[in-house]
Amino acid sequence: MPEHEPLIPPGRPGDASASPDAAAPPIERENAYLELLKIAAPSVATMSSYTIMQFVDKLMVARIGPEPIYVAAQSNAGILCWTLMTFAVGVAGVVSSFVSQNLGAGKPERGAAYAWTSMWVALFYWILIMLPVVLLVPRLYGWLHADTPELVGLEVDYAQVVIAGGVFTLMSKGLHNYFFGLHKAVVVMVAVVIANLINIFFSMAFVFGEGGFPLGEAAGGLWGALWPAFQGVADAAAWTAGVLGVDPMGIRGAAWGTVLANSFELLVPLAIFLSPAMARRYATRAAWRPNLSCLKDLFRVGWPGGVVFVNEMLCWSMLMIWLIPAGGRARAAAEGLDQAAIDQAGVIANTTGWITLQWMHLAFMPTVGVSIAAQAMIGKAIGAGRPDIAAHRTWLCLRVAMAYMTLCAVGFVLFRHDLIAVFINAETDESTTAALLRLGGWMLIAVSVFQLFDAMALIMSAALRGAGDTVWPGVATVILCWSMVVGVGLSLIHWVPRLGALGPWIGASLFISLLGIVMTGRFLGGRWRTLSLVKKDPDHDPAPVPEAEVLGNPGPGPDPGSGLA
Repeated sequence: MPEHEPLIPPGRPGDASASPDAAAPPIERENAYLELLKIAAPSVATMSSYTIMQFVDKLMVARIGPEPIYVAAQSNAGILCWTLMTFAVGVAGVVSSFVSQNLGAGKPERGAAYAWTSMWVALFYWILIMLPVVLLVPRLYGWLHADTPELVGLEVDYAQVVIAGGVFTLMSKGLHNYFFGLHKAVVVMVAVVIANLINIFFSMAFVFGEGGFPLGEAAGGLWGALWPAFQGVADAAAWTAGVLGVDPMGIRGAAWGTVLANSFELLVPLAIFLSPAMARRYATRAAWRPNLSCLKDLFRVGWPGGVVFVNEMLCWSMLMIWLIPAGGRARAAAEGLDQAAIDQAGVIANTTGWITLQWMHLAFMPTVGVSIAAQAMIGKAIGAGRPDIAAHRTWLCLRVAMAYMTLCAVGFVLFRHDLIAVFINAETDESTTAALLRLGGWMLIAVSVFQLFDAMALIMSAALRGAGDTVWPGVATVILCWSMVVGVGLSLIHWVPRLGALGPWIGASLFISLLGIVMTGRFLGGRWRTLSLVKKDPDHDPAPVPEAEVLGNPGPGPDPGSGLA
């Protein structure tokens, strides 16, 4: 990969003339692999853990009954909840860039104001945007799935609870990105692991009540060795439900388990953020007031990410909720089947699409963890005025991500039917099971095709975001997403209906492949090397801490002995 000479414009962070009393840390002496491992390992665990939470919800609802409708309902509702949050989550994503660049510039105490500002934004976003939607959910799904009222009822049950409890998820994202940017990803890992364990346990209790999770017969091999532990957890959850007097809630119980877990994703890092040690060293208690300067910064850099996030979720929502079922129905109609069979083909396509997407998420979330590390590492290097080191870190992250995604692609092809079978209820009839396995196998093959390009898109987008280059990549993503996912997907349904649900997946594959190529080209162009998010004028530092507020004991302001005061 090409390397470039260091480019440090006059007055940039990292130049001695920029800030003589806040010299950048010796970033060139840091071991790149150790730095990646330090941030990426907790980040990978964090992102995998979050995905496992959704994985568990699907496993839970799949055991409610033999019909595939439960997985489809939980997934359709879940993507609506996440789509509503995506703009605020996208804006919060650049908190890491501001924190890491100030860390690289030797001024980490500036980052707390961005975390607080993101939490204020999250709170108001939840009140003004999400709560009103709770009342509109029945009408929305009634319009989307008017022909399947049972599906609508299940979707509403799950979505209303998760949307109402979305404040915990929204507020936690800014805090998570603060710790990612500060290179303290372990804090987030601990929080999400605790949340995951809570989700597993209480979802079992809430979904199935005192009757307990239906584990079935003991499995063989490794699963057989672990079976007593599974049985113990299921029995404990059933006992807890009995003590609490909780009746089986079905799909709504999975939603309550998720909301309870998400509250711990906020409370654990918040407790650490406000701890005496953090308050002394990073001024985390001093910057709690809403800060107009930080708000402008977050929206100036973060709005493209928020728009892109919303756009992608809208396109993927259309793919999963509308296009894939439509593709399944189009193929059934082209084969001359009756209306009942056509409707069933739509449900099977919808369910299989969600199962495929769940495995796709489980596969790429570790790469998302590496991309979080890339964003923090590139941001720190840019803040220190070392774009050459930023480029080196980017190529390192890309090599790791591509090696991992290659293994995922091979696994999708070799074990495609086994992976789909995990989410099929044992009591599902043979013909439905065969249809799910056949279609799911082809979908996983389609997913395997773009794994390497997905690695390119994730890592290069994160690198550009870490440097502060967000507008051009955002516009490119929006154009590619709508033209490929929606445009190509609709065209293939119309012109080649016998492709069925695979037609929309082909459009999605083209989108991710082209996105990877475009983002890599943008990175190679090098404009990101000239950007900086670090404020050079100390009179405009976010949330300045007066000298009188600097205390030696827990309280607002940096510790005088920490070297940050």
